[in-house]
Amino acid sequence: MRDLSATLRSRRLLAAVVATLVCGPLAATAARADTGAALDHGDHALSAVMPSLRPNLVSYYDFEHPVQGNPGRETDRGFSGTTIDLINGGAAMRVRDSVSPGGGHSIQTQQVNPATKGNDDWKAGTYSATGVPTLRAFNAAKEASIMGWFKVTGSNPGLNSETSNPSDYYNAVGLAGLLSGDSQGHDVRALLEVIDVSGTLRVVALGRRIDGGKSQTFAANQDWQSILTPGRWVFLAASFDYDHGTMRLYKDGRPLDGFYTTAGDPWEVGTPGTHRTTATDPRGIKIGGSFPQNTAEKNPCDCRMDDLMFLNRAVTDKEVWQQYHRTVSGRH
Repeated sequence: MRDLSATLRSRRLLAAVVATLVCGPLAATAARADTGAALDHGDHALSAVMPSLRPNLVSYYDFEHPVQGNPGRETDRGFSGTTIDLINGGAAMRVRDSVSPGGGHSIQTQQVNPATKGNDDWKAGTYSATGVPTLRAFNAAKEASIMGWFKVTGSNPGLNSETSNPSDYYNAVGLAGLLSGDSQGHDVRALLEVIDVSGTLRVVALGRRIDGGKSQTFAANQDWQSILTPGRWVFLAASFDYDHGTMRLYKDGRPLDGFYTTAGDPWEVGTPGTHRTTATDPRGIKIGGSFPQNTAEKNPCDCRMDDLMFLNRAVTDKEVWQQYHRTVSGRH
């Protein structure tokens, strides 16, 4: 009987060891997925991104990962897996001009026929009238950030193709934005762009907390063309704290001085409690212009863009500085 008991104990011990060896890695993988590191988006795949940013990296586009069999679409390297379309230009929008020291690709966005009303501008993004479920991390969000590299390659703003007036130009240049939960393809929850502020074009962070509610804009004091110097790669970042009603702007790792353009409390955060965005999934992402469903044209950007990041928390000054230097130093 003692021999039989010893045998059973040995078998149980062996089973426990096997379970640890098999299930341990699976549990670790599951834990990584819970923090936003998808199975095929491991540390090596995200080596260009600061480790502190990876758990909140909802979407990340380096334009080195076309969808297999469809180079007119780009794979998301963030945890949401939100594939975007390279609209109208398709694979031709991928150009050999990367901010990374080792070379690579970026995307070119641009106005195609400025004198003709149509839907042929080169831009990127995704849209769903019922909301994009993979962007749920921005549903009822307290914070958000958008970061990326931008290079102005032509004349901006573009001629307004929605009118026949040859002297009518758009009042804004779209860079990268997260749409609101009720967006028609233009309205945003968070946006980096250049826009006319009281007659002067400025680089801004523009945010909206409540769907259908008022937006707030934080505008840089510095001349926009000295921030986005034509022909030069520039790292821009914007953070959005919806709980406290604040935004910040950065250029090449350093904060930009600026001012809020709307007086009062447009985000309606002057009441007790925690303040979040509307509990709706964003209707998509827009890059280089509005209306990613390609039903209209607005605010095109004659630009190149690389390493675009959308995060569901506000980045810190230190993280923006570190991310900027991580890219320019080529440490990844």
